[in-house]
Formats: sequence, C-alpha cells, structure tokens
Amino acid sequence: MRRFFLDHTPALHEVFTLPPDESKHIGKVLRMQVGESLELVNGKGLVFTAKITDNHFKHCKVGITEKKQFPKDDFHIHIAIAPTKNVDRLSHFIEKSTELGIHEVSLIICENSERKVINTEKLEKVIIGAMKQSKRLYKPILHSPISFDEFIEKHPIGLIAHCYEPEKDSIHKVLTPQNCPILIGPEGDFSQEEVTKATSCNYKSISLGKTRLRTETAALYACAIAKMKFE
Repeated sequence: MRRFFLDHTPALHEVFTLPPDESKHIGKVLRMQVGESLELVNGKGLVFTAKITDNHFKHCKVGITEKKQFPKDDFHIHIAIAPTKNVDRLSHFIEKSTELGIHEVSLIICENSERKVINTEKLEKVIIGAMKQSKRLYKPILHSPISFDEFIEKHPIGLIAHCYEPEKDSIHKVLTPQNCPILIGPEGDFSQEEVTKATSCNYKSISLGKTRLRTETAALYACAIAKMKFE
C-alpha cells in the first residue's frame, strides 16, 4: 500500500484534504482513483489507513478507516554535524541517515565552518521523503543551527570525532546509548580550542578509522555504527 505524510492527527472516520504536495502526487503523478486505499503517517508513530473520496490533484480528500500506534525505538541516535559548504552533501547525509534510523540531527556552527546559514525547510522535505521511502514511522528531529558553545552547554556529555593527536579510542569501543550525541566537525575539522572545550566537559575523543573522511561520510559512518550497536 502506498504511503504518504500527514502533518496532523485525524480522528477515525474523519474526512479531510491532504496537503498540496501529497494531493498532486496522488492525483497527477500516481493517478490514484476514488475508492483506492492508502497509508498515512504523521511522524509520531501513527499509521492511518484511508480511502480516497476525491482524487483532485490540488485538493485530494481521504477518509480514515483505521489507525494504529507503534512504539518508539528503545535507543536514540543523535548526530551533531557542522553544515557542509556544499549543501547537497548535507542533504545527502540527512536523507541517508533518515533511512538508516537516526532520531535527531543538530546543526552546529564551528570556528572553521564555511556555511553558517541553512534552509532547514528544504531539509525537512528531504527527511519526509526519506521517511516515507524507508517506511519509518517516527520523523527524525532536525534542529536549527546553533553555535558549538551553545550545543556543548545544552549537551554536556557525548563523543567528538576529530583528527588531532594523541591516539583516540575507536567509536566501536566507547559508544553507548548514554554518551550520544556524536559531534562531527566541518571540512577544516574542529579547532583545537573546541576539542579542548568539549573534552574538558564530559566528551570523549573518538576515531572513525584510519582514513580521513569527509564530514557527511563521517556522520553517516557514525550513524551506521550506532544503529548496528544499539538495535
């Protein structure tokens, strides 16, 4: 059954109009017909079964026939990433980490950040698309950009990946559900001062392997390791 996103929580048997993007997809792209069934998700664990009552591509109407609540994961993956200079690379990370099962993404502005303004509205659309494609029921939280210092103050415990010496523990050895979030720096890495600030709190320095990874690759790698370790 085809799945679509819903930005509110309807009542059982309620008939309502879907958002313009989903209406167009149903009526113009897929050419679904009146009486056909579909699934709706609200990003909060609810799955609705609905029937199309009007397939107009600008204001498709559906009626809810069934709803079911699913539980949350019993673990939480949180990556704090410095936005990449090329926004497409950040968008790629957002899409693929959503598919992998990330729960929370924070955008942090660091001393070496080359991009400090982000259109989170576009990234939210990427999340919704990836969420529907991967059959996820809970929508990952995407936070607006904040400074590195503000983030550390709000989240005083975590892991920080960087390229400075001395040798660091592998993420495989030290990652636990209790020490997320995982901080991933910009193209020029975190500054030495930022690493010192984090480790003087309760952050542990970690290694993501022997090769030097791009920002979005490092973040995806950390997300995948967390998924395999926690799930």
